[in-house]
Amino acid sequence: MSSSFNATVLTLFPEMFPGPLGHSLAGRALEDGVWSLKPVDIRGFATDKHRTVDDTPFGGGAGMVMRPDVLDAAIAASYSGEGALIYFTPRGAALTQARVKRIAVDKAVTLICGRFEGVDQRVLEARNVEEISLGDFVLSGGELPALMLLDAVVRLLPGVMGRAESLDEESFETGLLEYPHYTRPDTWNGMTVPDILKSGHHAKVSAWRRQQAEEVTKARRPDLWATYLASRPEKK
Repeated sequence: MSSSFNATVLTLFPEMFPGPLGHSLAGRALEDGVWSLKPVDIRGFATDKHRTVDDTPFGGGAGMVMRPDVLDAAIAASYSGEGALIYFTPRGAALTQARVKRIAVDKAVTLICGRFEGVDQRVLEARNVEEISLGDFVLSGGELPALMLLDAVVRLLPGVMGRAESLDEESFETGLLEYPHYTRPDTWNGMTVPDILKSGHHAKVSAWRRQQAEEVTKARRPDLWATYLASRPEKK
């Protein structure tokens, strides 16, 4: 069975992959050939005996910077031009569910995992690399963001999730955060499941869930709420 989605990850720590992606639904899909994963060791493209991949920054300052010649050689050997070429950095554009969907449709992605203080700007410009951020925080490298992005993409691939309709009601799919969930037992720690969810009235359940999604979005993510209102003038 040929892979429907191909992921390549450029990293100094290829042993970190597939990591958690080798388990559960993503791991089963990887075994079944629904997607493929190729970790590439950037250090393998260094040219000196010490396999040096970094150097001190021009202009001074703490830390080291990944060399453009070494990283570019890794990109040249690994990136075919199919799909996006992405570098993870706090200064990148915020990753959204819409962007994840487009990556999944592209059928391929190549991810660059930086380390140290970052990578030389020239290779990003020369290769027209897309810069993406997973949030307003700093990590030690791009490996964890790469795992997170791939997890988000793989679950969208056909046949990975048990029920496709479950994807339609998740957070961000409708512009809202997801409504709260309940299961058995009916009463737990003195708290009961809302009666409407046990009514069997599908239209009322749907309306309740929409109301709950709107309330939680308005309270927790006013930025999302404002965007949602802008797209639905009747809700203003």
